[in-house]
Amino acid sequence: MPTESNNTTLPRRVLGRRLRELRENCKLSRARAAEECEMGSQTLWRLESGRSSEVKKMVINALCDLYRATDDERRVLLWLAQESRKDGWWQSYTDAMVPEVEMFVGLEQSASRIISWQSTTLPGLLQTPDYRRAMWGVSAELGGPVDIEREIDLIAKRQDRLRDSETFTLDVLLSEAVVRHRIGNREVVAGQLNRLIEISDLPHVSIRVVRFDAPNHLGLVTKDFVYMEFPNHQNPALTEPPVVYVEGFTGVLYLDKASEVEPYRAACSAIQRVALSEQETVSLIEAVAKESEA
Repeated sequence: MPTESNNTTLPRRVLGRRLRELRENCKLSRARAAEECEMGSQTLWRLESGRSSEVKKMVINALCDLYRATDDERRVLLWLAQESRKDGWWQSYTDAMVPEVEMFVGLEQSASRIISWQSTTLPGLLQTPDYRRAMWGVSAELGGPVDIEREIDLIAKRQDRLRDSETFTLDVLLSEAVVRHRIGNREVVAGQLNRLIEISDLPHVSIRVVRFDAPNHLGLVTKDFVYMEFPNHQNPALTEPPVVYVEGFTGVLYLDKASEVEPYRAACSAIQRVALSEQETVSLIEAVAKESEA
């Protein structure tokens, strides 16, 4: 019986998708691009579909030159190429802060469905700028430079996805603690709670709270995670399987093997079974908002 490889395919898949997008933006056929870089069309197809087992820096640089990639694009692509040769997928913030953030944003922007389970703070797609600033106020205790305005710009960029009602679905599952934590002053809390109520009106967004007195559920074991599904591609070989993103205090974990993803899929269903309905959630948030004003 075949066993799963320890080598994740996620970096190769993301690298391939980014290269394919750059080529298509240049309106180049795969055959033409391969010819210009003196490689076989099949070789480029394997690279773009995440099937190439060996990704060479020289090849990535040649494609970047052909596609007129920016310095930032080249840097991220070379980083992904390097990561594709590693046995595991664990990245610390200190080792690869910017590429790691761009990696998550890229997955988030291309996902067709996201299910997010959060037990302490709101996911970035729901945060107001003031809420984000208040969170960074706590993180400042760790020291190190923080470009808060860049963070706010990044959040705004990510939240553009909420406008896409035809190809994107967001299901947010929150512990009751998330809506009760006092992050920021009274005005910040009120603004964030009102924002949650507004977003909950969007037809493609579902926000549901799991009360403190809910029955035991898998979310208590899995901790926080983001489950992402991707749209079907015309070529089935280019359809990306689901990815689970787990964020820790000093690093993040990306899971894409079926045996790793399936428990989180089960956790999504288990948490949804004990969560309040969308309308009950809005009522709870409204009650918490009134309490915070008292």
